[in-house]
Amino acid sequence: MKRVVLDMEDVRKASPWLGRHPGLVKRLFRFLSFDKVNALHEHNIDNPGGGPGFVRGMLEELDIKLKIDNEQVLDNLPEGAFVTVSNHHFGALDGIILIDMVASRRPKYKVMVNMVLNHISGMRPNFIAVDAMASDDPKKKAVSMKGIKEVIRQVRTGEPVGFFPAGAVAKVNWRGRLQDREWQPNIIRLIEQLKVPVVPIFFHGSQSWWFNFLGVTFWQLRTLRHPAEVFRKRHKTFHITVGDPISVEEQMKHTGSQKEFGDFLREQTYRLREVGRKKA
Repeated sequence: MKRVVLDMEDVRKASPWLGRHPGLVKRLFRFLSFDKVNALHEHNIDNPGGGPGFVRGMLEELDIKLKIDNEQVLDNLPEGAFVTVSNHHFGALDGIILIDMVASRRPKYKVMVNMVLNHISGMRPNFIAVDAMASDDPKKKAVSMKGIKEVIRQVRTGEPVGFFPAGAVAKVNWRGRLQDREWQPNIIRLIEQLKVPVVPIFFHGSQSWWFNFLGVTFWQLRTLRHPAEVFRKRHKTFHITVGDPISVEEQMKHTGSQKEFGDFLREQTYRLREVGRKKA
């Protein structure tokens, strides 16, 4: 298993020009905090317990704590397969925290993530990689198709799957409020077809104002800022609200159209924002 997230060989493959300038790459690694990410990854890659042990070690090293509303739901998760749906406010940290919360109880739980995150080999056992941008690149399409097949196989074998239906990190809307992007119809359709209980999970809070500003003005640079944002969350407490499982029978009442079903799942997730505020 690869001990670091990104190394010079990865840079050479992505950009032969940069690969010929190792000094510049080292400075970029420091500027974008990739050196810190690599160190954090290497410190925890040998933790016992696979993916859950790896993420628990990272959160402890970063001194990140979790305040979980309705944690009893996690202690009484449905038997067999189920799905979690979550808003996507924090990028990689959302996936790390989900694995810590759910896979610590159900070790075979997997989260569908952007293929870029597959570089984090310590969490790969709990990831299902897809191309979040629905690229026309045949190789990336093949990755997504493989991911969808893996989701179906995971559920058929009685194991849970996690989704961020927005497919990308939330952005600030015209009212200045952080809001998920449109939930992707292909993900909604897949969840509807799986016909298993759905557990909504809401992440309160947001990234830094600078990160959100880049989301409006320069999203490519914002993507590169993800590692630095992880380290800005050191010594912080994340507030998460878990909703009650939505039965298949309840879901069936809202399947008149794909849009209706997607709106229903999103509303059930975002109503947890108010539930969490009352408990804060």
